[in-house]
Amino acid sequence: MKVVINGAGIAGTALAYWLGRLGHDVTLVERAPDLRTGGFVVNLWGIGYDALEKMGLLPRLLELQHHSDELRMVDRAGRTRGGYPSSVLLKLAKGRMATLARSDIAAAIYGALDGQVDTRFGDSVTTIDDDGTRVRVGFDHAPPQEADLVIGADGLHSRVRHHVFGPDARFEYPMGCHVASFEAAGYRPRNGNAYVAYTAPGRYVARFPMRDDRMLFFVLLRDEHLAGGTPCDHVGRKAALTHALDGIGWESDAIVSAIARTDDIYFDSISQIRMATWVQGNVALIGDAAACPSLIAGEGAGFALAEAYMLAGELHRHGNDTTAALARYQSRLHAVIARKQKHAESLAASFVPRTALGVRLRDYTTLLMRLPVFPRLLMGRYFRDELVLPDYGI
Repeated sequence: MKVVINGAGIAGTALAYWLGRLGHDVTLVERAPDLRTGGFVVNLWGIGYDALEKMGLLPRLLELQHHSDELRMVDRAGRTRGGYPSSVLLKLAKGRMATLARSDIAAAIYGALDGQVDTRFGDSVTTIDDDGTRVRVGFDHAPPQEADLVIGADGLHSRVRHHVFGPDARFEYPMGCHVASFEAAGYRPRNGNAYVAYTAPGRYVARFPMRDDRMLFFVLLRDEHLAGGTPCDHVGRKAALTHALDGIGWESDAIVSAIARTDDIYFDSISQIRMATWVQGNVALIGDAAACPSLIAGEGAGFALAEAYMLAGELHRHGNDTTAALARYQSRLHAVIARKQKHAESLAASFVPRTALGVRLRDYTTLLMRLPVFPRLLMGRYFRDELVLPDYGI
């Protein structure tokens, strides 16, 4: 089949990998001028870890993982008030967990495409006309082309979803927070391999040591601490972060100084996409375009990898009967991801408590993770996958 995939993040590159391996004619379109770099570091376990293993990419990515010895929660003076060793989570994942940059995952998969896929950077889908048999696709720059199947793998603000299913407002469910991340070179202190986090009411800021003496900063803000809504440019992002973090304690002065020097800040709302269906005719959604469980829920990257494998597998199993394959893809995954989204609602308060008392209680609760039994009681359900990847023979 001829398949157009819009978006070259984890979901899009993974689907292109499997479809290319199965002999389909794939066009992978990405709006950015090149593969995106930077971004979040994610813990990958469960079905996502299994999917990377099926692709044969796990050994390479394990070489690229970032090692953290502990999660350390500190107060405004930098004194430890909570946290636990990273080995606790590794044990919950039965040793099958890797801490990876999202961009490293996508780059490793893209590298494995090995010329089997036609990739177009600096372009994106602009029109989609599905007549029930074929889909005519228009682009920002390339001439239109016809396809048997169009896949939206273009994230939270998906163009494919907008054109085929409707505007974002119909499906986006805001979680009441915004997220930002950026990197700084040579930041001190470094604290070895510790992930160190500080929370002021409604504001959470953490630093994570990266390779090459770089530090990744991760910020969560309750919407009430974000003046003027989501900033739309780099200057606005710097101003919004500076306003929210200035003077809150811990290393806020040094972090605000790092913000002033950085030239790349990711900044967006934390939202979920909730849809009754991910499929319409010969168009389907995958990854954050379909559901976006949100970084609070975790496993977004893992589900993207699993969805890509299962969508390709169902197309293979159904002999390219796209209607049956897409229906089966959705029925296997939709309810599982919907339950994951519901879990995230209860987690938002623990990530960014609104009061000083809430912060203290959250920090002290994390100390229980050092004791036997409590890790499984408090977090065990997040490490139990309801889904096992089928064997499609691919």
